[in-house]
Amino acid sequence: MLGFVDTTLLWLNLGISLLVLVLPAYFDLPLKQALAATLVGALIGNSMLALAALIGADARVPTMVLQRAPLGRRGSYLATVLNIAQCLGWAIFELIVIATAAGLLCDQLFGFEAIWAWKLLFGGLAAALALLGPIGFVRRFVRKFAIWAVAVSVVYLAWWIVDGANLGSLWSSSGEHHGSFWLAVDTVVAVTVSWAPLVADYTRFSRDRRSAFFGVGLGYLLPTLFQFGFGSILVLSRGVDPNHPELILTAIAGGGAAAALALLALTVDETDEAFANVYSTAVSLQNILPRVSQRGLIVGVSALATAGALAIDMRSYQRFLLLLGAVFVPLLGVLLADWILKGTRYTVQDIFEGPLFRPGLIVAWAAGFVLYEWLYQPTDLGFWSNWLSHLPTPSYQIGASLPSFALAFVLATIAGSLGSARAGARRSREPLARPR
Repeated sequence: MLGFVDTTLLWLNLGISLLVLVLPAYFDLPLKQALAATLVGALIGNSMLALAALIGADARVPTMVLQRAPLGRRGSYLATVLNIAQCLGWAIFELIVIATAAGLLCDQLFGFEAIWAWKLLFGGLAAALALLGPIGFVRRFVRKFAIWAVAVSVVYLAWWIVDGANLGSLWSSSGEHHGSFWLAVDTVVAVTVSWAPLVADYTRFSRDRRSAFFGVGLGYLLPTLFQFGFGSILVLSRGVDPNHPELILTAIAGGGAAAALALLALTVDETDEAFANVYSTAVSLQNILPRVSQRGLIVGVSALATAGALAIDMRSYQRFLLLLGAVFVPLLGVLLADWILKGTRYTVQDIFEGPLFRPGLIVAWAAGFVLYEWLYQPTDLGFWSNWLSHLPTPSYQIGASLPSFALAFVLATIAGSLGSARAGARRSREPLARPR
């Protein structure tokens, strides 16, 4: 079992990623507003993630199996498919970052990159780590290697970012910025809540609910504040292009022996995210394919992610994150509402013997998704964007995460309460068994 310390170490490691470090470039805000958006988004997102962790520790099943309770045994398949897609996408992103970092380090030391070979190597390593399972991963990899890589990378990155910035000038300057404070908040929330469909895959091994709640909440909060905070300084001082995060790696690689050591540490640390996404993709698939071997699924997912990393290049991913927020923020609201209605404790019957579908709660999830998209107004989703553009939008900015979460929570509570009342009425009309 994983106690508070092990859970905190795991989520500290999972929280450090170069992909997140460049995201503040999308904020287009002055430093004060960017840091304020980071704090607000981190508190909201990590509170949601910690609640999901607690529910997962309580139920002792993977997240997508847990979704059978609010959505129904077959209704959970939709969430499962969406989660598989996001995990696979993240795994591909991570393998590209890891291979690029290793290639730059190799080029600095030996004069060649061979990024394709590094993608193959780290795809295999991600599979090997996933085969260890969460407990083996924490005790054999995180405690012995990864936590030290995190320490080295965080110290060096903090120094490197601050050394290249004029903090006084950045703090006092408002500059020419056209970003939205609440869109920046939603981006921070989306990054954090993108882990909510995975978190129970790991907290089902937690010793108790307290360890899961505080271990995940604090463990992921610290790297969130570090990455978005220092990332804001980085993009404002050095003009980082978020569509090419590999340029960060190039800059780090040019800093001599200390930079090479930090780049090596970052390469080790990024492997954590690849492990988590490969493992959770396989575990999620088992909700649909329960008879298929988990080990076989891990190998297959690793091969698919490696092939994807070989086939594609870096792309802008803020829209990808906000779409994940639109899907999984309201889904968390539905899960929380149903869990509370069940007395803050799911039973085996709630998860494995419930109805095939729970239409009321699925509608609540869909309503939260539509509200999120309406408030955000995406511009690159074809007919969906065109349809949303014809709807009136509020003249003030309120963000999309909290309203969509609240709407899904309220509607799920109403639907769940009505369903419980109808079930109670049916039971009261059933004739009592005649004693023999």
